[in-house]
Amino acid sequence: MNKFWYKFLKLLLKPVYKLYYNPKIYCKENLNVEGPVIIAGNHIHLMDQCNIIISTKRIINYMAKKEYFDSAKTRWFFNLVGCIPVDRSKKDPTAKNKAIEILKSGGAIGIFPEGTRNKTENKLLEFKFGAVAMARETDAMIIPVAIAGSYKFRSKNLKIKVGTPFKVGKMSLEIANNKLYNEISKMIDELKS
Repeated sequence: MNKFWYKFLKLLLKPVYKLYYNPKIYCKENLNVEGPVIIAGNHIHLMDQCNIIISTKRIINYMAKKEYFDSAKTRWFFNLVGCIPVDRSKKDPTAKNKAIEILKSGGAIGIFPEGTRNKTENKLLEFKFGAVAMARETDAMIIPVAIAGSYKFRSKNLKIKVGTPFKVGKMSLEIANNKLYNEISKMIDELKS
């Protein structure tokens, strides 16, 4: 990834994004964590990751479905901003290894534990274990994020909350995954109330 292009595109697109969608972002200070971090949130829209990218000076490498890299129309952008292609049809050790490499070098990874956009009436889809497994392997901090509302022009209800960072430590993956799920679920309720 070219850091220049990441920062340049962010500088260019941040005011446009904020003006168009009018997101309300709460507790951004929770993103001010040094060292390896995994930012894990619910997934309701293609633009979800933009809310976090515009809220921190850190470069975040988001994991994205490989289909975005199959088309010349989108491949250039996802490559420039450092996204990691993930083949969702099977376990993808290449994507996981790339993410772990970034984390071990002190970087930041963005991931949606639901694995895909939630187009159902359910608050959340079942969480996959990738976020908590990588966090335990690299001793990375997990930062939960909740997104609620609609992506409309000058939205009046698009709200994002950054939760309290935590480490998996000696928790089992199941307990850690439940903790992450419950934290995000609780924040979604708070944003909607």
